[in-house]
Amino acid sequence: MLCTYNGAAYLSEQLASIARQTWADWRLYVSDDGSSDATWSLLEDFQRRWGAERVQLMTGPGQGYAANFMSVLRAAVGGGDYYAFCDQDDVWDPDKLQRAIEVLAQRRIDQPALYCGRSRLIDLDGRTCGHSMYFGRPPSFRNALVQSLAGANTMVINASAWQLLAATPVGQPVVSHDWWTYLLVSGAGGYVHYDQQPSIGYRQHGSNVIGAALGWRQRWRRFAKMLGGSYRRWNDINLAGLQVMNPWLADTHRELVEAYQHLRRLRWMGRQCRFHQLRLYRQTWVGDLGLWCACWLGRL
Repeated sequence: MLCTYNGAAYLSEQLASIARQTWADWRLYVSDDGSSDATWSLLEDFQRRWGAERVQLMTGPGQGYAANFMSVLRAAVGGGDYYAFCDQDDVWDPDKLQRAIEVLAQRRIDQPALYCGRSRLIDLDGRTCGHSMYFGRPPSFRNALVQSLAGANTMVINASAWQLLAATPVGQPVVSHDWWTYLLVSGAGGYVHYDQQPSIGYRQHGSNVIGAALGWRQRWRRFAKMLGGSYRRWNDINLAGLQVMNPWLADTHRELVEAYQHLRRLRWMGRQCRFHQLRLYRQTWVGDLGLWCACWLGRL
């Protein structure tokens, strides 16, 4: 499920890496959000090469990247047993799909399952320039409520998880499709596998909608957003969405959502005590520190 917008500079490399996959039984759904460069021509060329049945092109809703990804996800109905999000300017390792599907195939087909992981960062010329942040704590709904675990460009889900995401009402605001995927799969009692070995080259450049949060400067910016009110607005959106998707959540996770909503309305002392009881956590000690500060200041 590929979304594009003025991505002609690097799109050809990404399409070529999809064509090189060792898991050869793939189908590509592309939603373009109104590109004004050569993106559409490149997509049409790729479609002519592989056929219109295997490469399907559509027009996005023009409401931002998250809405575009949710749109193409719904359009991929019945397309397969596994679904992968795809960014226009990355480069996939040849075994990206193979590795993910081998993990997901071990789960029950009726259990939502998500494969995700780290990224290998590449520069404009495709050279490796680092890796995304290492996350060593276990994935869980207690983590998902307060943090997105991995980039959607690393994510592959099974059909059960696709059905869960596709049940999101059209027009429901989503902060980001990666965070929403992590929230719903973990919230429904699904399985989440975080792979420490990267399988994509995640290109870093000035046009990234969301780049890798590396280095103390980037961490400080995220910390400032958390304390400045952005984090609270994101939580408002996520919790409203989870309320709509309440029937799909596991019973214990419904209770956790209610407890978190109640926590956010408490006064200072009650908020600190309840926060400690809920055992919410982020993936790093710096993230946990920011979370505690947000709780202390009423910015959750």
